[in-house]
Amino acid sequence: MRSFQVCRCGEPLQLSEKPTPQPAGTQVLLKVLAAGVCHSDLHIWDGFYELGQGKRLDLLARGIKLPLTMGHENVGEVAAAGPGAKGVKIGARMLAHPWMGCGECAICKRGEEQLCKTPRNLGVFSDGGYSDYIMVPHPRYLFDIGDLAPEKVAPLACSGITTFGALKKAGSIIKDEPVVIIGAGGLGLMCLALNTMMGNKGAIVVDIDPVKRDAAKKAGAMAVVDGNVPDAAQQIIKLTGGGAWAAIDYVGSSKTVQLAVDSITKGGKVIVVGLFGGDITVSTPFFPLRAMGIQGSYVGSLPEMKELLDLVRAKGLPPIPLTTRPLDQVSGALDDLRAGKVIGRVVLTPAG
Repeated sequence: MRSFQVCRCGEPLQLSEKPTPQPAGTQVLLKVLAAGVCHSDLHIWDGFYELGQGKRLDLLARGIKLPLTMGHENVGEVAAAGPGAKGVKIGARMLAHPWMGCGECAICKRGEEQLCKTPRNLGVFSDGGYSDYIMVPHPRYLFDIGDLAPEKVAPLACSGITTFGALKKAGSIIKDEPVVIIGAGGLGLMCLALNTMMGNKGAIVVDIDPVKRDAAKKAGAMAVVDGNVPDAAQQIIKLTGGGAWAAIDYVGSSKTVQLAVDSITKGGKVIVVGLFGGDITVSTPFFPLRAMGIQGSYVGSLPEMKELLDLVRAKGLPPIPLTTRPLDQVSGALDDLRAGKVIGRVVLTPAG
């Protein structure tokens, strides 16, 4: 099988050709039909996250091992299953939930494996879908997609579950009040679509790129704001009638998190999802005086994945812009993503 791997951080991906592995125990082997290209893969490829003030978080020190096949948004066809993989049908088309923990600790047993302290995430801590095949350790991470289009389902494994989880953290207030979405890339547009599907009030979208703002407007945003203008926060406060009750930041830079903090009303909440990197300073009295909340949101849980797929079956797939490319164009797709040239999502189709 072919796999495109990070062998040294910051260097071009390398093509690896090896015999196709055979599953054992509870393992399930999927023939990859679709693999989404995610912005977080750029951080893995680089090998670090920016922490601000010249500091970096080294990913190899956090347990990522090379060579690594990236790709955590995967849909595949069951090609083989180990003897302990009960209820799996050969040929079934499955979404692979990538956010896997040890499966044994209290966190995992309550269904929040994405928060496990010993993660095994596909495409991060174990090989992912930039390959012809991917090995999934247990059937509990697989969701049958039926006749849904694999390339449209694959982004749900990260872009979908991440934005769904963030919207749920915003709480019931966004049923009646507009949510502010910062960043109109793949995550922001997915959030905009899911916000509508969930029956929420609407969204104000912020981005510095006029092309992406236009895409958000066409996708149904109530209003769009240029995040680069000096009065961006004032515009949001005016559009929300006094400040936002919830602002979800899919960029996660110093500037965008500060903008979110400046844009919320008393009692409002900032939810940080993006991993761009940086830091901010917030005066501690503002937390109680403004009754302000700042919360991180990391992908989503297995129960949330089931809930998201139930929503998709009831309301249809989120209508986000999407382009497909063959597997051997993965490096070009990542380069385009880094350069800000991607609207929506790029999905690789190894079997195409």
